[in-house]
Amino acid sequence: MKITLKDGSVWEYDQPMRAIDIAKDISEGLARMACLAEINGEFKDLRSLVEEDAELSILTAKDSEGLSALRHTASHVMAQAVKHLYPTAKLAIGPSIADGFYYDIDFEQPISADDLPKIEEEMKKIIKADLPLERFELPREEAVAWAKAAEEPYKVELIEDLPEDAAISFYRQGDFTDLCAGPHLMSTKGVGKAFKLLNLAGAYWRGSEKNKMLTRIYATAFAKKEELEEYERLLEEAKKRDHRKLGKELQLFMSDELVGKGMPMFLPKGYTVWRLLENYIRDKEIRLGYQHVLTPCVGTVNLYKTSGHWDHYKDNMFPAMEVEDEVYVLRPMNCPHHMRIYANQPHSYRNLPIRIGEIAHDFRFEASGTIKGIERVRHFCQNDAHLFVTPEQIREEFSKVVDLIFDTYRDFGITNYRCILSLRDPADKVKYHDDDEMWNTAENALREVLNDLQLDYTEEIGEAAFYGPKLDVNVKPAIGPEITLSTCQLDFCLPARFNLTYIDKDNVERTPVVLHRAILGSLDRFMAYLIEETMGNFPTWLAPVQVKVLPISDKYMDYAEQVNKALEDAQIRVELDRRGEKIGYKIREAQSQKIPYMLIVGQKEAEDGTVAVRSRSEGDLGAQPLADFIAKISEEIRTRTH
Repeated sequence: MKITLKDGSVWEYDQPMRAIDIAKDISEGLARMACLAEINGEFKDLRSLVEEDAELSILTAKDSEGLSALRHTASHVMAQAVKHLYPTAKLAIGPSIADGFYYDIDFEQPISADDLPKIEEEMKKIIKADLPLERFELPREEAVAWAKAAEEPYKVELIEDLPEDAAISFYRQGDFTDLCAGPHLMSTKGVGKAFKLLNLAGAYWRGSEKNKMLTRIYATAFAKKEELEEYERLLEEAKKRDHRKLGKELQLFMSDELVGKGMPMFLPKGYTVWRLLENYIRDKEIRLGYQHVLTPCVGTVNLYKTSGHWDHYKDNMFPAMEVEDEVYVLRPMNCPHHMRIYANQPHSYRNLPIRIGEIAHDFRFEASGTIKGIERVRHFCQNDAHLFVTPEQIREEFSKVVDLIFDTYRDFGITNYRCILSLRDPADKVKYHDDDEMWNTAENALREVLNDLQLDYTEEIGEAAFYGPKLDVNVKPAIGPEITLSTCQLDFCLPARFNLTYIDKDNVERTPVVLHRAILGSLDRFMAYLIEETMGNFPTWLAPVQVKVLPISDKYMDYAEQVNKALEDAQIRVELDRRGEKIGYKIREAQSQKIPYMLIVGQKEAEDGTVAVRSRSEGDLGAQPLADFIAKISEEIRTRTH
């Protein structure tokens, strides 16, 4: 039996061998760190037997799959600890996730964050006991009987949903057994000491609001204590940057249960930022030949049946509304409306491309558990546009969109991003419009354009829109996973579904191609990204209040009013603090509001016609003539200095 390792070396055995024993032959050090094995491309427990020629990799926590196995085992340890402490608790699911793991549990009596240290202590005992994890399988009837005998109703439901011929596997560790596909570590000791229970959240069983709300315990685990400490440091940093916290402190936006979940409301300062973003991108697009429109926030169900969204997207839409003899829905996107605008009049190849833009209000029914501030909401505004082009114009127009994306990123100082060519999954006939020829044409066309532009990109299967492939630009924030800000989608599907046409140079009727594109994405998400990147320290051009005028006392209020008026006349967003508080308090409060400049005025400034300038970033800049300060800040705003 030949075992081929990742480095190409070959080990020969005359009998079946466990993966862990092969690891010991390779290196005792590797065996001590090993988490799982990859055998002929399949991830398995280390105790798995290799019985014939195979390609083998031994994975440690340095590998993402190995770390996932460690965390998955930690979730079983946590579930076992919970059952020791709360015997009547019912277990649901406990997967590993990108940052750690969680377990959804139905507690008879609610627990709180104060109970987490107690669960951690019990986990340490289980880990120290070095309990082996043993996999076994049961026939369907026996598996259901086990779950019923264990009084685990959620496991019963999971088993009954499995196919009749499914291999139903379990893992046993000491007095605890769980339904699980695996793979896992060899024993509980492998989890180690670098783990932490983080917080509690509510989670509906199977993500449906129709089901019972369970308690989700979030946790994480690493191979080394230093890695856990670094993760905890990043969590603290993330808390400081959280746009929900900063949005409240800086009075940018609010939410209200009576208004509805995922329906944020922008307060005056927040709406100032929002409006600046809207004006910025609209003005940029108008200079590039975009024609902006305004379309309704609702459409008939027939509109979305024509576009295909009703078949592919209705689960993410708000329920339909019957009005007289028509059925309407809140729109989740704008492309169907823009298709109808194009169809409103005949077109010649001479007037293509046509670029239709809109800052459009859209509505999507996001699960309540996924809603997050203004980053993920049920009502949002897209910086949307649709470009109607001939096939010959695809490359040039796509290139212009890419230029617009990166020109915008330069204005906002965004440098950490990557480009992705998002393709369909050919095997998924439900999610994607079923037309192989159309998909092959669209994907090859977009790939060719990206290559012509010499753009660095990776390809990802299953990430396309249902109607066509797309370029996604993912931005890496200071904290947390990357997010998609900009996208440009190539669409041969919707123009045909809406029977869109133009007359070509040979007087023949043709179907245009559509580029769907968003530069800022949704203004809401882009604003959330900016808040967290800057920690609320918006560049001066974007700050809701650019200058705060702080008179030392009421005696200098007349001069402060003159300064305030001069700034207003120069179209600088300014506030005058007219309160009778001490100047030190006023300065501290202005700093906490992250205002770029404070102008302190007293007797000397009033006599000299100057202002004492204090910068948010540079501290005390000393006295300056008011006209000089206005000229300086005006130039900073004009050039959008970061």
